[in-house]
Amino acid sequence: MDVVIIGGGLGGLCAALDLRRRGHAVTLLERRQYPFHRVCGEYISNEVLPYLQRLGLDVAVLNPARITRFQVSSPAGRLLTSALDLGGFGISRYQLDAFLCAAAEAAGVVVRQQTTVTAVAFNPATDLHTVELAGGGQLQARAVLGAYGKRSSLDRQLERPFFAQRSPYLGVKYHLRYPAMPRNLIALHNFADGYAGISAVEDDRYCFCYLTTRRNLKAHGTIAQLEAKVLARNPHLRHILEHAEVLYPQPEVINEISFAPKTCVENHVLLCGDAAGLITPLCGNGMAMAMHGAQLAATHLDAFLRGRATRPALEAAYHHEWQHHFGPRLRVGRAVQQLFGQPLLSEVAVAGLRLWPAGLRALMRRTHGQAF
Repeated sequence: MDVVIIGGGLGGLCAALDLRRRGHAVTLLERRQYPFHRVCGEYISNEVLPYLQRLGLDVAVLNPARITRFQVSSPAGRLLTSALDLGGFGISRYQLDAFLCAAAEAAGVVVRQQTTVTAVAFNPATDLHTVELAGGGQLQARAVLGAYGKRSSLDRQLERPFFAQRSPYLGVKYHLRYPAMPRNLIALHNFADGYAGISAVEDDRYCFCYLTTRRNLKAHGTIAQLEAKVLARNPHLRHILEHAEVLYPQPEVINEISFAPKTCVENHVLLCGDAAGLITPLCGNGMAMAMHGAQLAATHLDAFLRGRATRPALEAAYHHEWQHHFGPRLRVGRAVQQLFGQPLLSEVAVAGLRLWPAGLRALMRRTHGQAF
């Protein structure tokens, strides 16, 4: 087999389809069963559209929301609004991941759902990877791409430094009906020790997703109390919490979200998407970065599989290009995060950017990429 891809999120699915269209034998392993919800802001910058078209994908059939404006509020409710230069669209991961999976399977990718990977080993004598599966069984491949998300037991097995460090962050996501909000707007609302994003997706739904700390949750006991006592201090969040219709009874929750720097190659495994580096939700562009990372990985893997690049050349070229495209955006994202989530700094940042719209637009450009 040419490539095993671990993880069936946006990065894994796009890379699988890309590599298969280039003629390679690809197996993708996903531990869950499509369709399913993920903790995700569900906004994608339009920078991905040319790539999706090259893959033969027309996401318009999913009826995504068209997003053209951006808004941010301070914890006290002070608002800052701007146009999005490139714009984007809103689509649920529940729909999009299943759509991409169907396209990959139709192209000839072998997709194995409900399959968990327990370990990956590289044998320099054979120049092959061995992928161990839960319950026994293994696969061998010339290359492995890790696209398994923010945090996995594979990170421990690969001895990645960030995995040994506790992260204070957790994410919570709902789908809502909230007709009070324009469907072309993405809004980010700050509160003490966190921020929440809301934007439209398909079928008159809205994605409501927020990041906060375990300390914040522990201080209030339950998610409901956290929302009532902390989020609701922001008047815009209070209106959402009081007037929106929640469309599933329990939120999706994920713990230990780490924004620490990561590497995009570990033990000869290429990594993409959140496994390679996570941009802060405040900068709202992780889904586009995952797709762009898939395109970079597929391009370099294609050269390697066709004998045009050695393994060291593959890894060096991928690392260089990944850092070139995403390293600066991640650094800006981490810096921006320091301005928000803390009430006083958030108020100062929003007030200052209201007086300096060119600075806001420049900041937004530095967390978004160009069409690819």
